[in-house]
Amino acid sequence: MLQLVFVIFCVLFGSALCSSSETALFSVSILRVRQLAQSNHPSAIALLAIRENMNRPIATIVILNNTFNIIGSILTGNIATKVLGDVWLGVFSGVLTFLIIVFGEIIPKTVGERYAERIALLVALPVTALSIAFTPLVWILETVTAPFTKGKKPPTTNEAEIKLLANIGQQEGIIERDEAEMIQRVFRLNDLTASDLMTPRIILTHLCGNLTLDEAKKDIINSQHTRIIVIDNSIDEVIGFALKQELLAAIVEGKNDQQIVTLTRKVRFVPELIRADLLLKDFIEAHEHLAVVVDEYGNVAGVVTLEDVLEVITGEIVDETDKNIDLREIARKKRERILQSMGIS
Repeated sequence: MLQLVFVIFCVLFGSALCSSSETALFSVSILRVRQLAQSNHPSAIALLAIRENMNRPIATIVILNNTFNIIGSILTGNIATKVLGDVWLGVFSGVLTFLIIVFGEIIPKTVGERYAERIALLVALPVTALSIAFTPLVWILETVTAPFTKGKKPPTTNEAEIKLLANIGQQEGIIERDEAEMIQRVFRLNDLTASDLMTPRIILTHLCGNLTLDEAKKDIINSQHTRIIVIDNSIDEVIGFALKQELLAAIVEGKNDQQIVTLTRKVRFVPELIRADLLLKDFIEAHEHLAVVVDEYGNVAGVVTLEDVLEVITGEIVDETDKNIDLREIARKKRERILQSMGIS
């Protein structure tokens, strides 16, 4: 009788260990595993290797699990026949099946899912070692199952999942509300273009390059912009831009006869349809803060700044020099008034 109890215990323990290990390995997040692997701990590195290629370790666990269940059932059946006799064998088989389902499957898998990270780290090295030991059997299983498991691996995560995680993190108090909102706004960058963010040409402050500082003094002082577009004969002939600070400094220094063109810097031109995320990257790499937006015909459509792009993420940025908070809204209303005066609705 003692022998029968011992064999049943071994079968249940082995089945439970395999079930909880398999569930834990599948349940632990690949992102969390990659984070753990950065510590260079052997268990974490082994776990990362397992999560990136689950075929071998799972095949190893399946072999072990079936070994415990099948061979263990045969052994317990033989011992039970000798101990209990043929009359009680059917009852014993039903009880053993119940015990395996409850203590070998349901409870271990529940525990494996609940404590996935701890268990996965604990079994990572042993499973890796067993996978090497069972290489011939694992290779056969891989060969048989290969036609059914081939295919492109799904991405680790996606935009919708990251947004959802940000919302969940905010609800659970892991991240602040403003942090969650900023994460959501970042994804708007590839949905917006330069034409969505620019200050339209209708409201641009621009100066003619052949004017002297004295002639343009009033326009320079009244400009709300720190960077002023400089043109040749028309707004579609942009020469570059001038810093308001440099223009005012030159006026204070008495250089009133100096032409604005001499204080002009080169400016970049970008198409209307360039995405905001690419525009931000260009601004950062080029160490620039302003670009002229041109339409499909090469005409100036407006001006976009680094601040315009950053406002997508941070919200409206207003400093002490801003008289009008949203120049784009002012431009839209002005355009509507012009169209109405022309009889165009």
